[in-house]
Amino acid sequence: MAGSRTRTWILVADGEHARVVVPAPQRQFRTINSLDSATAHQRSADLGTDRPGRSFESASPLRHAIQPKTDPHRAAKEGFEHYIAEQMNAAAAEGQYDCLVLVAPAHALHDLRAALDGLAESRLDGTLTKDLVKVPDADLAEHLEAFWSPPPE
Repeated sequence: MAGSRTRTWILVADGEHARVVVPAPQRQFRTINSLDSATAHQRSADLGTDRPGRSFESASPLRHAIQPKTDPHRAAKEGFEHYIAEQMNAAAAEGQYDCLVLVAPAHALHDLRAALDGLAESRLDGTLTKDLVKVPDADLAEHLEAFWSPPPE
């Protein structure tokens, strides 16, 4: 695990919100950066077309609705997850952290991990399949005890 000079970032995320927390004194964690999706609270109609397109039956005058290939909310969440991963990739390239831990629900964790580049992936020190986005910093210790390391001096 991490040594006393290691800078550990823990990314706590879901498809709409994310924050980076770091170990703090007295086995606590503190948030150093927060990101929120611009589309988190928008209606489907605001994210894309409000009605599916229509097609005509070639052998009759009937028309059928064409279902969209992707759910607009799911597409927005995937876009946000990729944006978060890009931020982690850039931070790794700038040397802002030595170890990265990803904490997210299963679907978001999979997408985040898949979007990490080689450098960020090489610094991945662990994952936790949990939704802790709404858990305050003061209550994170009970969930993230295994990832706490003393802050760098």
